[in-house]
Amino acid sequence: MDRTERQPRKLGWRFVLLGVVLAVAISGLVRSLWIDVYFIPSESMEPLLGSGDRILVSRTDFVAEPIRRGDVVVFDGRGTFAPLSSGKGPLADAAAAVGHWLGLTGNDTTYVKRVIGVPGDHVRCCGTDGRLTVNGQAIEESYVYPGDVPSTQKFDVVVPEGRLWLMGDHRSRSADSRSLLGAPGGGLVPVERVIGRPVRIIWPLDRLAELPRPAPAATTSKNG
Repeated sequence: MDRTERQPRKLGWRFVLLGVVLAVAISGLVRSLWIDVYFIPSESMEPLLGSGDRILVSRTDFVAEPIRRGDVVVFDGRGTFAPLSSGKGPLADAAAAVGHWLGLTGNDTTYVKRVIGVPGDHVRCCGTDGRLTVNGQAIEESYVYPGDVPSTQKFDVVVPEGRLWLMGDHRSRSADSRSLLGAPGGGLVPVERVIGRPVRIIWPLDRLAELPRPAPAATTSKNG
């Protein structure tokens, strides 16, 4: 094989490599600005989201319309739900980051929960009928896992400005704001830590479905 035959092959590989680099760069830009992929590692949001689900998360849904009660959010839990550093070492952290970026594994600092209280809300467990109350009114929670009660742990919290009170739908299997009442921040997550809203389950295929934004959380008459 002479030099003229080797030249096109070398250029071909360069074009392939350039194409891969551009594809990764474009994918990274899209995922940092508009939509991302996340892996659900636990049962805390059943029945809506199951362990092993891969979801698309919109980063722009809360730009035009603010977060409201009943919304499901993906958020960065560092400083509230998670330690500031995983402490596993740089190689382990890098491997975890790659798996998370590919949507193959979870991220130990990223969580998905439902918004129960927004800034200014008085959230309490529980009213005389066993339901959570927000600002003195019992809330309807059709999303709670069948057989679970709204909460077995009592709490009485006023959500400060810029924070959210978050809980999992599978209340008996969820570590959420209730679990962190005595921790720094009291389990209240800063609004700016919200990454986005889950909009679709993309894997496994038998669970492929859209995740529409819920209507504002309904309340009933004043209760306890």
